[in-house]
Amino acid sequence: RDMDQILDAYENKKSFYLYTGRGPSSQAMHVGHLIPFIFTKWLQEVFDVPLVIQLTDDEKYLWKDLTTEKAYEYAKENAKDIIACGFDVNKTFIFSDLDYLGSFYLSLLILASQLFQTCCFPGKISFPAIQAAPSFSSSFPQIFNGKENIQCLIPCAIDQDPYFRMTRDVAPRIGQPKPALLHSVFFPALQGAQTKMSASDPNSSIFLTDTPKQIKTKV
Repeated sequence: RDMDQILDAYENKKSFYLYTGRGPSSQAMHVGHLIPFIFTKWLQEVFDVPLVIQLTDDEKYLWKDLTTEKAYEYAKENAKDIIACGFDVNKTFIFSDLDYLGSFYLSLLILASQLFQTCCFPGKISFPAIQAAPSFSSSFPQIFNGKENIQCLIPCAIDQDPYFRMTRDVAPRIGQPKPALLHSVFFPALQGAQTKMSASDPNSSIFLTDTPKQIKTKV
């Protein structure tokens, strides 16, 4: 979606930045999770641009019945796997929602979960906006020195498209450029291409922490 605009901007020496993310639902990532990150690393090398990586530990607290402590722990462990991909340390910002949005947001989520026993209902309504916000450079004044309207390119898995279709619809209404998107399909499970690798099914996936013996046994 709008990749031609990104290429036109690059040819005209206009800046843009990359944004991707990870929902930390397990202690370790599997090889399927790596696909967007490997591709994003290549894009960063080719275009020499800044990158922001959002770890949506708040989302996993809201949907996966994890405590905030466990979700944040998973985020830190997943960050190690992401860092190991070899991104440019001077042009990459990795952040946890629970950490970056501050203690007030954390308190709000916990309070909402107690006041509304229907699975943190208010938090679920607001989360799409949390995922959309990094699409706009104004969310990172410390990176872009307060510059707004810098276009964003989002490499992501296809299941994230609904969030960013919504973001693209809203962007012109708030005076922001639409983020461009590049999608990847799901990596197939070890059982076959009819389904995808899943962190919730260890036998479907090869995790980055698996030993050579475990990998051989699974295959």
